[in-house]
Amino acid sequence: MGVEEEFLLIDPQSGEPIARNKQVAAHAAEHGVDLQLELTSCQVETTTDVLDSSGALRRELTRLRRVATEAAAANGAQLLAVGLPPTVPHKFPVTPTARYRRIAHRFGMIAHEQGICGCHVHVAVPDSEAAIHVSNWLRPWLHVLLALTANSAIYRNTDSGYASFRSVLWSRWPSSGPPPHFGSAADYDACVAMLERAGAALDDGMIYWDVRPSANFPTVEVRVSDVPATVAETVLLATLIRAGVMTALQLRAEGESVPVLADYAVRSAHWKAAHDGLEGDGIDLLGDQSTVPVRDLLDRFVQTVRPALDALGDYEMVRGEIARIAAEGNGAMRQRRAWRERNEIADVINELASAVTSD
Repeated sequence: MGVEEEFLLIDPQSGEPIARNKQVAAHAAEHGVDLQLELTSCQVETTTDVLDSSGALRRELTRLRRVATEAAAANGAQLLAVGLPPTVPHKFPVTPTARYRRIAHRFGMIAHEQGICGCHVHVAVPDSEAAIHVSNWLRPWLHVLLALTANSAIYRNTDSGYASFRSVLWSRWPSSGPPPHFGSAADYDACVAMLERAGAALDDGMIYWDVRPSANFPTVEVRVSDVPATVAETVLLATLIRAGVMTALQLRAEGESVPVLADYAVRSAHWKAAHDGLEGDGIDLLGDQSTVPVRDLLDRFVQTVRPALDALGDYEMVRGEIARIAAEGNGAMRQRRAWRERNEIADVINELASAVTSD
């Protein structure tokens, strides 16, 4: 597996996004870390090596976050692991590359109102047909992972009313959100080709669905979550996704089919997860589509993938981290707790900054 994390660069004094990604990336490169430049110049992205254990992932994420944080500080910026800037952003300058300029020209204000930070988890699969099967199998569970990792409640100096407002803003892209159920890899390829012909995506890299076969690697890429506030939450997310992929592949080998869910039900579940986060209800997509506590759905997912977690030796780690989040809150819950103390955005930023390199 491998993990990509996107981070926001802000001015330490004002808290506003600051356009320093090239300088920060250059400093990080001098310290052995290659940061990727994102669409807007107030963002950078880390990319792990290919790893085979949660322990190795934890060490790698900690190192990458530490170097990126130090590189930001060396260039007069502060690095935050947050889905959206908590302050009122006045502008998000587009990183001046040919591809990003084309995206900005084609998609206008959608591209210019970004500064959106997510986390992408890659897990190896044997071939493209397996990737489609895994994507279909994960589809009913993606909203649970979104609720678990919600980390963008405070936006534009106020409570947005959503645990993950990032996912609401992200849904404006025409190829984002939960994907359709695909019957085959050819079906998927035909859909992508149609989007590109229509101009809804410039290329395969702009297929932003919450789960997709990777355009560059022999993996399934899950993109549903806000960037988690802490290393431990990212490790939890990646481990659950890895166990989900393993479970889907095993069930496929046993001949089990994947139910086809109505798009409206899946979209509704995603909206509710973005709104309620981990504190509210979710939609039971594999049951009668009633609302149940989202933590019950999370427990059900963990038990569904438990054989894979046991095989990885990660079941106790997963249970312990979920218990910790239940007690202390995820990113969105901690943001709101900091905000409600004094309604001061500086308190939210301090909470986020202290979490970046914590475990």
